Amino acid sequence: MASLALTFGSGAMTNSIADMKKTDLFLMIGSNPDTSHPTIGMRLHQSLDLGAKMIVVDPRRTRLAERADLWLRILPGTDVALLNGMMKVILDEGLWNKKFVEERTEDFDELQRLVAKYTPEMVEQITGIPEDQMRQAARMFAADGRHAIYHGMGITHYVTGTDRVKSIANLSMLCGKVGVEGGGCNPLRGQNNVQGACDMGALFNTLPGYGGLDNDELFAKYEKVWKTKLPRRPGKPATEIWENIFKGHIRGLYVFGEDPAVADANISHVQAALEEIDFLVVQDIFLTETAKMADVVLPAACFAEKDGTFTCTERRVQRIRKAVDAPGEAKPDWKIFCELSTKMGYDMDYDSPEDVFNELRHLLPQYAGITYARLEKEGLQWPVPTEDHPGTPVLHTEKFTRGRGLFIPEDYIPPVELPDEEYPLLFTTGRDLARYNFSSMTGKTPEIDEISPECFAEVNPLDAERLGLKEKNWVRLTSRRGSVEMRATITERSQEGTIFCTYNHLQTLVNMLTLDALDRLSRTPEYKLCAIKVAVLGDEQPS
Repeated sequence: MASLALTFGSGAMTNSIADMKKTDLFLMIGSNPDTSHPTIGMRLHQSLDLGAKMIVVDPRRTRLAERADLWLRILPGTDVALLNGMMKVILDEGLWNKKFVEERTEDFDELQRLVAKYTPEMVEQITGIPEDQMRQAARMFAADGRHAIYHGMGITHYVTGTDRVKSIANLSMLCGKVGVEGGGCNPLRGQNNVQGACDMGALFNTLPGYGGLDNDELFAKYEKVWKTKLPRRPGKPATEIWENIFKGHIRGLYVFGEDPAVADANISHVQAALEEIDFLVVQDIFLTETAKMADVVLPAACFAEKDGTFTCTERRVQRIRKAVDAPGEAKPDWKIFCELSTKMGYDMDYDSPEDVFNELRHLLPQYAGITYARLEKEGLQWPVPTEDHPGTPVLHTEKFTRGRGLFIPEDYIPPVELPDEEYPLLFTTGRDLARYNFSSMTGKTPEIDEISPECFAEVNPLDAERLGLKEKNWVRLTSRRGSVEMRATITERSQEGTIFCTYNHLQTLVNMLTLDALDRLSRTPEYKLCAIKVAVLGDEQPS
């Protein structure tokens, strides 16, 4: 991951959203922005209306798949094999960008060696994608033009998520599509300020600004500003918290802006851990399912009740401004943290969000040139090293963070759970357009309940026939971790052998089913795929 540290280490887009109007071809893989990122989805459709081409890699027949110039209906979990196969075709046919590879990359030999075995015949067996379609996709992407890869959590939410991201970077560098307007590798973040949270150090193994824990000079800088000695050991990834509670390594937990009791994979395990822990504090704007289990709940202000900045998926830092007063005793998060820290013996005497921001400008090189005064006029895309710097809409235009881009080829590793006699179907999830995540906010809006009243299990007609399933029958989906009941809808949108559900309805907690096996680097769980069995319950809702 070192090759593109500012891009892939932080999950940020190399390019700007406005760049989409300059893109000649989109490779959309592991994302359906029509439902997951509708603003970007709208920009995408506008670009297609103007003549841009699109390859869609998706197991489901989405609206984008129907509109694509080429739709690759991939078997879930096999993206690395596809990407390696495309690179094999590009190399065999001499289509790669030889100048870019020679001048700006290294370890090209390693890439050649690894992808050599990914013949179109082998890739078809793994992915289910016909050889001719895979060859066509490779030729389309390698052709001249501004070609961009967009991907989402359908890439990262696997135990091989980092392998997939590295393979995307390999393909983009191989074809010289990085560092140009309208191109690049563009991961779509899951929530509105995920990028900002990561920038600020909300990761288990970096300091703010993605500084490493072995950087003595950086630690000295932080310790001087904060007037305290900082621990050098990595923290615990959020996904490893639960097992560490059961082991007795974690006895207290402070959760804010998160609802793991419904949002994490294998939530029965998570809920048991929340019951087990000695002391739980939750800081949130509503009494979430996690907050209901807490010993102490601290009421926080929502976005419209506080000042500050958000940083979005394109690395754009933007001002948010207080529109209304927070109700009751609710306070902005920063103020709660300051008051609590002071009571615990470490004074945090910031006067305002701008005061906090000015400190982080001093500490984070990417933010050094950003000021509130500049943000009053427009958002700025980091890195912004000086106050007269215009921001960086496109990363890696002349060189990569480490100098040369490093090819890091990875072999295909099958999904953790594949169908067997007991659990013969695959299960995958995605977003509902009308809902936001787990409905802690949108679930309180009656109009949204009318638009999207329930979650349905999407079942392919061939699977429905085998199961004896009729439209709108109730079904029970069961994995090795738990069960959930809902109504089914029969549709060719879902691939044969795969059941799809949205995960946004509190009444249908599909994360009872999902798998909590973790990526070896990012520690992200395999949300997107597990094995299940289906029981048809009939027309009446089970009591």
